Amino acid sequence: MTPDEILQELDPEQVEAARSIGGPVCVLAGAGTGKTRAMTHRIAYAVSAGMYKPTQVLAVTFTARAAGEMRARLRDLGVSGVQARTFHSAALRQLQYFWPQGVGGQMPKLAEHKAPLIAEAGSRLRLTTDRTVIRDLASEIEWAKVSLLTPERYEAERDPREVPGGFDVATLSHLLRTYEDVKTERWVLDFEDVLLLMAGLMRDRDDIARQVRSQYRHFVVDEYQDVSPIQQRLLDLWLGDGDDLCVVGDPSQTIYSFTGASPQYLLGFTARYPRAHVVKLVRDYRSSPQIIHTANRLLAHVPRSARLELQAVREAGAEPTYREYADDEAEAEGIAAAVKAEIDAGIAPAEIALLYRTNGQSSLFEEALSSAGVGYLVRGGERFFSRQEVRDAILLLRGAVRAVPAGEPIGQSVRDILTSVGWKNEAPGTAGAARERWESLRALVSLADEVQARPAETPATLADFIAELDERASHQNAPTVQGVTLASLHAAKGLEWSSVYLAGLTEGLMPISFAQTGEEIEEERRLFYVGITRAKHELHLSWSLSRPGNTRANRRRSRFVAELQPDAGPAARRPPRRPARAPKARRQLPTVCSECGRRLGNLRERKLGRCSDCPPNYHEPTYEALKAWRKATAVEAGIPAYAVFTDSTLAAIAGTLPRGADALADVSGVGAVKLDRYGQAVLQIVADTRGQSPAAALEEYRDDE
Repeated sequence: MTPDEILQELDPEQVEAARSIGGPVCVLAGAGTGKTRAMTHRIAYAVSAGMYKPTQVLAVTFTARAAGEMRARLRDLGVSGVQARTFHSAALRQLQYFWPQGVGGQMPKLAEHKAPLIAEAGSRLRLTTDRTVIRDLASEIEWAKVSLLTPERYEAERDPREVPGGFDVATLSHLLRTYEDVKTERWVLDFEDVLLLMAGLMRDRDDIARQVRSQYRHFVVDEYQDVSPIQQRLLDLWLGDGDDLCVVGDPSQTIYSFTGASPQYLLGFTARYPRAHVVKLVRDYRSSPQIIHTANRLLAHVPRSARLELQAVREAGAEPTYREYADDEAEAEGIAAAVKAEIDAGIAPAEIALLYRTNGQSSLFEEALSSAGVGYLVRGGERFFSRQEVRDAILLLRGAVRAVPAGEPIGQSVRDILTSVGWKNEAPGTAGAARERWESLRALVSLADEVQARPAETPATLADFIAELDERASHQNAPTVQGVTLASLHAAKGLEWSSVYLAGLTEGLMPISFAQTGEEIEEERRLFYVGITRAKHELHLSWSLSRPGNTRANRRRSRFVAELQPDAGPAARRPPRRPARAPKARRQLPTVCSECGRRLGNLRERKLGRCSDCPPNYHEPTYEALKAWRKATAVEAGIPAYAVFTDSTLAAIAGTLPRGADALADVSGVGAVKLDRYGQAVLQIVADTRGQSPAAALEEYRDDE
């Protein structure tokens, strides 16, 4: 493509960014404004015009998916040879190359997880640690290292109020030293070491620094608002005396300060580079005007110097909806029903997302979607290329390369080969594991069709497809997998969906309860903004007034929601409590143990009606029979056992021994959908195990209905 042809695809602001070649450039790009298009076209324009050599360009971003997308777009523009990587990937590649020269000997292995190392360090210091504490300590260690805090500086500078795990600053300082000792003894590195060591090599070895700077002359940094001090230090070392640097970021999407990220490098870019050219991208091509209006209103009080006022380009759409529910269970069931209705209306599951503040909120939504027969994917779970069915499929494809007839379309070849591992044109009728396996295979088939459809001088072959898979696997750039996405707001950054549900929008969750200072509250606001701007066509905001089983409404909607919807009354916001059945008063769960009289401490105990350490007060033969039935039902449907009924619900059924549908419906955890799906089988088991005939139980069930 000629330089002019490359620019034809851009809007005026994007053209300005693309033509700004040589010297420092700062692109302030709002959500959905086409920053990846602007970056890749800028690189392609400079290469096409002869101003850049592709091999001298290093483009860094923060996720493997974003780096993979950048490489794919550059390839489509006819540009190859550009290094598009994450900070860690770029640093690791350089460190592996220079280790023999700069250090000598065998380079240590990269530790996949910090937990075993932290556990050993804690044991040496005789610290009491469980999985939760170790996770918190891992985050603290990462924060300290990317913030360039040695154990000595950590002890001197860390605010004692912010130290996790109930430890004091001195103890954490000792843990940092011991953790480093454990790594040295085991001869392993963690991910932060990769950045620190590469920066150290370039600082201490002029010959290595010169080699890196002779290789890379032009730098592009995406998501610049999220760089940490160690990443900025490494970037400065890469640049040396040069200033051919283009940074792209959005201060309104700064949401990772807890990892050591700082927006000050973006906000202070022009102070550091006074001759920097600044371009603002504000035309939003992702979301409807109604969604953009909502996002702008959320940040209306933020100074203009720290935000971008988005301008909607798309056609008008639906107004965002606001829904208030009685409790978390009702919210999950209501959203699941709405999602199923969207899918039934023709929206692809992969175009729908359900977002929440913390990962702990996902279980209720998973259960509700499973009960509604809706397939889902939890973002942040097992990586696509690590799944057993994907590994088996790729192994089969490799073995079939020579057997595929010449000229046969890739898509057909892949379909034929994958039939032996379960591929069918029709999706399985159930959700759960079977559906997830099928969706993984469908992602491979769809990618094969995509590779086949790409314009090329010669048709792509199966070997080309496998090469594409290898490249994607090396960078963890997974193809699109069908299924409703469940994700935390942090994990949703950089993604988009046609329809987005933002759930659990109550005080204490949005903003999160531990956000106390003004800056922490504002970061929560920005996180909410990120969630809103993920939606293209429809945006649904919801919250609940209490936990399941709590008859008193002790929650209130988020202050951010109140700003967006200040005048709506409860009646306008609240849908029917249970749309699937007539309204019915919820059975109040007990608050004291039926065996010992002590106060019950959690929801599971209240569902059981007893303390966890008290002997069971249910009919054990019924409970065991229900567990056996649940296991068989879950296996047959390809779903987790808890998606049928939880242990607490089974214990409650075995404790009350319900004789009919109404009595079963009163058991906590038995909603309208589950009553309809499993009620007959459960009542038969109850009747069998207490001596009543199945026929009599069925008759009771019919009479009660």
